[in-house]
Amino acid sequence: MLRGKVRDQVEVYDVINNRLQRRLTVPNSRRLADMTSCEHYRCVYIADCRPNVECIHRLDVQGALTRWAVKDEPCGISVNAAHNVLVTCGVVRKIKEFSSHGDLLRKLRLPGEVINPSHAIQTRDGHLIVSHGYTGDAVHRVCKISADGHDIIGSQGGQPGSDIGQYNLPRHLAVDDNEFVFVADLNNRRVALLSSTLESSRMVVSPEDLKWWPAKLCLDAQTRRLYVAVNKRTDRKLTRGRVVVFDI
Repeated sequence: MLRGKVRDQVEVYDVINNRLQRRLTVPNSRRLADMTSCEHYRCVYIADCRPNVECIHRLDVQGALTRWAVKDEPCGISVNAAHNVLVTCGVVRKIKEFSSHGDLLRKLRLPGEVINPSHAIQTRDGHLIVSHGYTGDAVHRVCKISADGHDIIGSQGGQPGSDIGQYNLPRHLAVDDNEFVFVADLNNRRVALLSSTLESSRMVVSPEDLKWWPAKLCLDAQTRRLYVAVNKRTDRKLTRGRVVVFDI
């Protein structure tokens, strides 16, 4: 779990009994936007979107910390099948791929109609699943984009709304082994499940299940557990946070 505070930002829990095991500190961090893990390299990556810093922190299981510059504001990160790090840079509409130690491997500029992307995941065949749309944008949706980043080959969503198939700030994604897509639909306070082609969807976690606003997702494909990080808002400020676990 990632918390926005000065010390002990990363909390490590046992997945069997959900007990806190230890806390890890990311020094000199202020605006941590997202976190993902890599089982292959046994580390976590944390996006820091602080102005003039804009970096990725790499924290291994022993607590060793390194970081590298992104040179654009990162808003979402994921790890692909090659164990590389995909960094979504929403303001400039780019996805940057880095090696585990920060070597820039490629940059993809997304199609012009993909405004304010927040998170991207790469499927086994190289396609990119991208969520986009922010407050005031005309389009809020989830897209499947070609491996080169040039073409949209499937999508769901459009004008922001609360009907099935509509989204209001689709913030974070998770993809299972069958390439079905889970979407944290922030302002609708729910999680949607999309088919691998993005042609159909249904709600799998309701507002009544969550109570608060879902910001991040993590799917354990082996146990079929979906971890949803939710935050409570009071007077437009985030006042509390927790993780809700669902069997999928």
